[in-house]
Amino acid sequence: MSAEAFIDLDLITAIRVIMLGFVGGVLSGFIGIGGAFFMTPGMMNLGIPGVIAVGSNLAQRFGKAMMGSGKHRELGHVDRKLGLFMLVSALIGIRLAVWFNTSLYEADNGAANAGAASDLYISAIYVVVLLAVAIGMLRDVGSSEGKGPSTRLAEFFSHIRIPPVVYFPTADIRVSFWLVFAVGLFTGFLAGAIGAGGFVGVPAMIYAFGVPTVVAAGTQLFLAIFMAAGGAIAYAWDGMVDLRLTVLLLFGSLSGVYFGTYGTRILKERTMRLITGLIILLCVVSRSFEVPVYLSRLEFWQLSANTESALSWISHAILYTGGIAGMAIILGAVLRSYKRRRAVQDLMRTGQ
Repeated sequence: MSAEAFIDLDLITAIRVIMLGFVGGVLSGFIGIGGAFFMTPGMMNLGIPGVIAVGSNLAQRFGKAMMGSGKHRELGHVDRKLGLFMLVSALIGIRLAVWFNTSLYEADNGAANAGAASDLYISAIYVVVLLAVAIGMLRDVGSSEGKGPSTRLAEFFSHIRIPPVVYFPTADIRVSFWLVFAVGLFTGFLAGAIGAGGFVGVPAMIYAFGVPTVVAAGTQLFLAIFMAAGGAIAYAWDGMVDLRLTVLLLFGSLSGVYFGTYGTRILKERTMRLITGLIILLCVVSRSFEVPVYLSRLEFWQLSANTESALSWISHAILYTGGIAGMAIILGAVLRSYKRRRAVQDLMRTGQ
């Protein structure tokens, strides 16, 4: 990798990266999907090539996932058996995605539009997959089936009994190994391609397997420990991990993940899914504004420098609005809970 691929880090940029990590950490602990769907586009908005943003994000996820998984394990929200079964195919998916990402970046490295093809590829995956996930979650929240997630898919897949059928005790479900294998493969591929696979893994566990939301979040964080390690090593081997970004992201996210994890104990499950769906949808809209910019750099059409700058600014604004608003809701709930607990403690001391 040439030195030009790595951006200059001044104080303002470093602070912005730390804030990306903090917001991503809060979202990660809250919904168990890594927060990369916010952090990777955020880094790309700073001018960091997408492939380096993905590699650096995966590198910092290892420590954060360990911390988040530990918190969820204390609460009994981790099904280790399910996580290990999904890991079998997830590692295969990660290796395939890293190979494709690095090959695409290296194909146009050194050209005037260097990185535009890989950035477009990463953004296109974000828009297509995240849009489907967001619409599915929001439709389910607005349905009249009650406060819990829809069980229609889980009931359908429960009739697929291709052996071996495995029982997972913490989640209290029985699922064909091959369904778990397929979800793990796709989750791993997305993790290697864009630095985030949990936004598919968590909904799949909830809606297709019937896993409770908090168990799905905790299990995904447990799985993310090994996925992040595998992806980070693969990208680092090709020189596509910026350790400066990794340290800054980790600095911000380790403090954020605690607040997010605590938020799962306070907010109702339906509220959790509503917040998640809205944040993901805003991330989709944000990345959509960058797609025309990449197409212009690849000479599919021509945009003026002012137009490209305006589209990028709009993308920034939407991304930060969604992430910060979601974080504020979670932290606000945590703060209100803390104040109520302190009030109860003070009342008990006064009574004594």
